[in-house]
Amino acid sequence: MRSVAPDYFVPEEGAVLTHLLIVRDVDRSREFYQRVLGAEPVRERQPCVLRFHNSYIVLNTEGGPTDDKPEIQARAAPEPGMLGSAMNIRVRDVHAVYDEWRSRGGEFLTEPKDHGVEIRCYLRDPDGYLIEVGQGTGILAEMGRVPA
Repeated sequence: MRSVAPDYFVPEEGAVLTHLLIVRDVDRSREFYQRVLGAEPVRERQPCVLRFHNSYIVLNTEGGPTDDKPEIQARAAPEPGMLGSAMNIRVRDVHAVYDEWRSRGGEFLTEPKDHGVEIRCYLRDPDGYLIEVGQGTGILAEMGRVPA
């Protein structure tokens, strides 16, 4: 069952946390997040907003400074070998998600690896952003929690 995200534009209370990605081609990135991860578009562009389970991914194009950030350049990841940002997605069954997203065209760096406290694997989006997909295991025991 898919979790329901809070309203992106007008939260009922508090705030809504999203992940902004500066991309080279919004259409290409939107298609990737829709097809591979199953995200649902809420807004097509300027910026593109995608609902992803109980959160949102925001995609916007590269650009120069704006009046509210006068000295900031918005740029996509410079090259795939450098990490400056990554989405961390926690799931109940990392192997099932790995199989599902691979069947949709997701290209993972490796299969899920067990690191004792978690099982995780990584894939990249079309702009080279790293997406970690993980399942808590031993970390839950350390925190005194048992997975349901």
